[in-house]
Amino acid sequence: MDSIIETARQTHEEIERYEQALAEVLMQNPTAQRNITRRDRKAAEILTRVGELRSDLLEQYEDLPGLRPIELSLLSAPPPGKDDLAEFYSRFEKIKDFHKRNPGINARAFINDLDELVKGDGMQVVEVEGDDEPTVIDPLDSVFSGEESYGKHLDLYQSHTQYLNLRGSVRLSYIAYLDMLKHGKVERTLDLKEKLLPQYIEYVQTLYNYLVSFFERALPLTNIQSKLKEEEANFASAWEAIQISGWEPESSTSKRAPPPTEGGIWCEYCGKSYAKQTVYDAHLSSEKHKKKVQQGTKVVDPNHTNVSHASTTTLREKARTPARYTYLVIALLASPPIPQLLIDSRAEIERRMALTARERETEREEGDEAPPPAPAAEEEEEEEDDGRVYNPLKLPLGWDGKPIPFWLYKLHGLGQELPCELCSTTYQGRQAFEKHFQSPKHTFALQALGLPPTRHFHGITKITDAMALGEKLKREGQQELAQIERAEEVEDSEGNVYDRKTYEQLRKQGVIH
Repeated sequence: MDSIIETARQTHEEIERYEQALAEVLMQNPTAQRNITRRDRKAAEILTRVGELRSDLLEQYEDLPGLRPIELSLLSAPPPGKDDLAEFYSRFEKIKDFHKRNPGINARAFINDLDELVKGDGMQVVEVEGDDEPTVIDPLDSVFSGEESYGKHLDLYQSHTQYLNLRGSVRLSYIAYLDMLKHGKVERTLDLKEKLLPQYIEYVQTLYNYLVSFFERALPLTNIQSKLKEEEANFASAWEAIQISGWEPESSTSKRAPPPTEGGIWCEYCGKSYAKQTVYDAHLSSEKHKKKVQQGTKVVDPNHTNVSHASTTTLREKARTPARYTYLVIALLASPPIPQLLIDSRAEIERRMALTARERETEREEGDEAPPPAPAAEEEEEEEDDGRVYNPLKLPLGWDGKPIPFWLYKLHGLGQELPCELCSTTYQGRQAFEKHFQSPKHTFALQALGLPPTRHFHGITKITDAMALGEKLKREGQQELAQIERAEEVEDSEGNVYDRKTYEQLRKQGVIH
């Protein structure tokens, strides 16, 4: 018999080690989407194991078989007539016997496995016959499709194709389909009869299964099952109250006269059946009918009401399944981060549509030729896949989080450092350096020195040069003002006013007499 107390202690220790491993995993800060997804999946796996251990620990503390009192009695007081250490030696012999039968058990096996889970990259090395080097396989490649980009985008092409094949649906492009889903709709023009067809039920089931699968694969830390249970309860209450928009039976929304039966059109207030619609409409304005309506007494027509109620009940039972899936899909589409993923997926489609065939081919080749992360056996020679980007040349990162090409780095002169003493900043490349002269930071620096932020100071980066230029501009401005003040004005015989120098020149030329 194993020790109940020792089993509980070991379970507590494993839970603590798993919690510490979870903290180490969540402290990782990868940049690539693949590594972000891998981190979240590791954290979800650790949480699953912790949940299983806590469930086992709860069963041990409940002690339904009643083994804990027996264990405590054996440890506290031995049976009469036995040695005090008899129980100890009995358990010691069991431990030795266990290790003789299992010589390969290592006390640090659990810790090593946990370290591998936290620090490992999850890559699988496969030896292929005929190849000199082993093949490295990433399990995430089989989890996500190429369109999903390891959880960065959504792949809704299958549901889009099913939507286009629905009876009564409007032909929408894939981008327009994503816009429709972004606004919380799964269809636009279908009526109740078309939504009861098997094709529509298959369409909403496919969309529902994909969204749930995407949450489980790309967002494992999201408790999607709890949200689904909550939405199921909301749907059940709203369905019973007939509050689901677009799925109300016709009898609750239509105010027309009841349909004719074998005995004609039945008036539930007068208790009569009318053969024609015109006769039924004419009697509605009669005083006798109005009096019956005021009394509120209704007479049931067994030939009509029972059939109508039965058909309405059957229709609601048939509509419950597609309405349930539609309600859940709309709730999932509104759950973060699905709205943002729909926007990102739409932007990615538009970006790829703008590429030429050659650019698409180059992009695909770059993705195929990307070197896989190093296996665990070569961690000393290769960089560990801990989320950091391999960038030995310290190149700036592009829009995709990867270093820009070296030729683009040289083209923009980003290796050239241009300091500005006024801003106390060093700029990389001529373009950023020239642009900063119109920035608020540079303008504020000039104003702090008492200098105007004019074009005269463009290209000036030193404080002494800027002050000298400011003094020079000030002197030139004062000299110009002095010259204007000292200028003598002369008026000719016709009343025209000239300065003295211009007047003398015009007189010599004979223009002014």
